Amino acid sequence: MFTDTVGFSAAAQADESGALRRLDEQSELVRPLLETFQCRKIKSTGDGFLVEFDSALRATECAIEIQRRLHDRNSQTGAVPIEVRIGIHLGDVEESSEDILGDAVNIAARVEPLADPGGICISGAVFDQVHNKIPHALEKLPPTTLKNLRYPIDLYRLALPWGNSRPGPANPTPIRLAVLPLANISPDAEDEYFADGLTEELIVVLSQISGLRIIARTSVNQYKSTTKPVHQIGRELGVGSILEGSVRKSGNRLRITLQLIDVENQEPTWSESYDRDFEDIFAIQQDVAERTAGTLKVRLVPSEREALRQRPTTNLGAYQLYLQGIRTLRRHREEARLHSAEEATQLIRSFEEAIRLDPGFSEAYSRLGDFLIGGWGPAIPRAEGNARARELVEKGLELDPTSPDAHTARGNLAQYADRDWVRAEGEFRKAIELNPSDALAHFSYGMLLWRLQRFEDAVSSFSTANELDPLDFFGRGWLAIIKLRMGDPTEAIALANMELRHMPDNPFPHLLRSAVHYQTGRPEDLRKELDLIGDVMTDPALRWMLFWRAVFRAEIGEPAEAQQLLATMEEMSKRIPVSLADLAGLYLTLDQKEQGLALLQRDFDSGDKLLSESYFWAHFDSVRDDPLFIELLEKLKLPLTRPWLTPSARLATRRGSSAGAAG
Repeated sequence: MFTDTVGFSAAAQADESGALRRLDEQSELVRPLLETFQCRKIKSTGDGFLVEFDSALRATECAIEIQRRLHDRNSQTGAVPIEVRIGIHLGDVEESSEDILGDAVNIAARVEPLADPGGICISGAVFDQVHNKIPHALEKLPPTTLKNLRYPIDLYRLALPWGNSRPGPANPTPIRLAVLPLANISPDAEDEYFADGLTEELIVVLSQISGLRIIARTSVNQYKSTTKPVHQIGRELGVGSILEGSVRKSGNRLRITLQLIDVENQEPTWSESYDRDFEDIFAIQQDVAERTAGTLKVRLVPSEREALRQRPTTNLGAYQLYLQGIRTLRRHREEARLHSAEEATQLIRSFEEAIRLDPGFSEAYSRLGDFLIGGWGPAIPRAEGNARARELVEKGLELDPTSPDAHTARGNLAQYADRDWVRAEGEFRKAIELNPSDALAHFSYGMLLWRLQRFEDAVSSFSTANELDPLDFFGRGWLAIIKLRMGDPTEAIALANMELRHMPDNPFPHLLRSAVHYQTGRPEDLRKELDLIGDVMTDPALRWMLFWRAVFRAEIGEPAEAQQLLATMEEMSKRIPVSLADLAGLYLTLDQKEQGLALLQRDFDSGDKLLSESYFWAHFDSVRDDPLFIELLEKLKLPLTRPWLTPSARLATRRGSSAGAAG
């Protein structure tokens, strides 16, 4: 937190003694508050302070109290006003003697001048931590590029009730809303895709309204055909309103019945039945969005009204194919796999046919491009998938430069195909700026931050993704992994247990719990957890889980089983793509350093460069100082100096158990 006295230099020139007296008065008022809010004063900046807190919320509360007391003081009759600007940012710092240094300090210093006199300006990182915990409205500023920063950052002003700062917007805190899966009551069961696709499209349309935060489809889909009462669903998703309804499609006619329900009193705030032709589907979506915004008293700005009037395509045949594609794509996201190569091929054909019918259909290009990044199993090789994805995503952006899906896809291309971390970050931030409710954009950005070892920022991104998609097991799982990497096994195991409650028959929660036992040096608990996972790990679509099972078996002193799993992975690699970096990590875990390093070189030379997705794990500890390993990280522009968090005991029984097994 930086504070700065407004107009001090000019005041000192006009009346030096008076200005210094007021500065002493300000210091006497502020210093006790710094103690109250448990901060560390780093230094005085002459007419302000640089202060460090261990809590973003405490820093914000301290800033509010400083401004409140100064306001009270300035309100006294005859008082010469003392006005202070305050800027707050959240990030890592480096200790240097009695000072702190680093980008976080520089950013905070540049945020402070953007505050109004008597006001407070915070960065987006702080906003993520405090927006639902303070009683004051927050006004988002236009995207701002600070000095020496390549990309703009999100900034917010606090709307303080005594009026020193600008008034907040009509809807400072976005209203959380869930769109439940629409029930298909069509005569033809095959029209299920239309109900699912329309649910997805309503989520997308409503997400264009900045005053709303819409829960992602991954979470709401779990309430399909549910008998749970509205108040329970609202509590589980953390929303105040729920939109639900049904769809009946018969030929070219539609009957769509919807109602917006207030969770607290469980009563509809509006309801409507639309009996229309299929060609009116976009007008229906627009009407639903406008009525929902009006009922929830969310102000639509002109650009949002214009966005709601836009039609993604004028070809209804293309739109139906698009809905079929996104239904399968959503299933891929929710289950972390497709059931067959044929299903993947059908998904691709749906989007390709939609594009053939309407070559100007931007979202069809973007959705298909994002799916193809990295290829898909036996259906498409990685290099071919990336090449096709690049053409599709760039075309999608050419058709609609404001598409958040296209920017997320371009960010994923930069991250997973090009390993261009700077460009990836710019694209993810642009996608989030265009659609703050896009859980997938927040998740993708979190994956990038995690890969770059920016753990604290990654936690913020994953936490936002989880708020928007609270039942998405991937988001919660990666948050558990990151907490573990940050040295918080208690939080990690709590998240893993939450996963297990939601997915008792899925191997993923057991894998998370295994990772916690591994990291904390508890081999017996790890062995029990691995036994619970079972043979489901041999599913080719879950080959990354197969790798971890092999690593853990080796670490608890079962090299024979680990070697058998390695053989399974090598055999699998003849049929479908398998990460050479994973194979290298497994060789290194089995103390076969030469083979491991050779595979890492092959991984880089092939262009896959999958080492970037796993270089921070402990199975690379044995080559952390090897010249080849260092060279590869340098070529990939990955951090070399971050302290490595290795398992606490490195499962001390491993070496002894391995020796016994060998004997």
